[in-house]
Amino acid sequence: MVQQPLTEGKHVPEVVFKTRVRDESVGGENPYRWQDVSSQEIFGGKKIILFGLPGAFTPTCSSAHVPGFEAKYDAFKKLGVDEVYCLSVNDAFVMKQWADKLGVKKVKMLPEGNAAFTRGMRMLAYLKGSVL
Repeated sequence: MVQQPLTEGKHVPEVVFKTRVRDESVGGENPYRWQDVSSQEIFGGKKIILFGLPGAFTPTCSSAHVPGFEAKYDAFKKLGVDEVYCLSVNDAFVMKQWADKLGVKKVKMLPEGNAAFTRGMRMLAYLKGSVL
């Protein structure tokens, strides 16, 4: 069973994303700190392209989807898009490693370890009673 996604004109769910941001004051080999970012901060009053993928390091997502959006980033910006985000139900550590491996510099990777946003957008898929 697949839930019906939100329709045009509906607001995105208000959730908090647990992100990691580079902070040289942290020092060491891993100069990142946790930063909570709300969906309002990301989407509020902006033109955002958000594409969701089933998982980091999956073959087609890694070879076509993410690189495709990265390649078209500047064209999207010229059309008035404020930012392009890749959402996946993975934690911040996995999303960073995936971006590094793919050489992603422009598309922002949005980790969603708890699937709260995906659930709120009604984008979860169900099969025989199990959440995929």
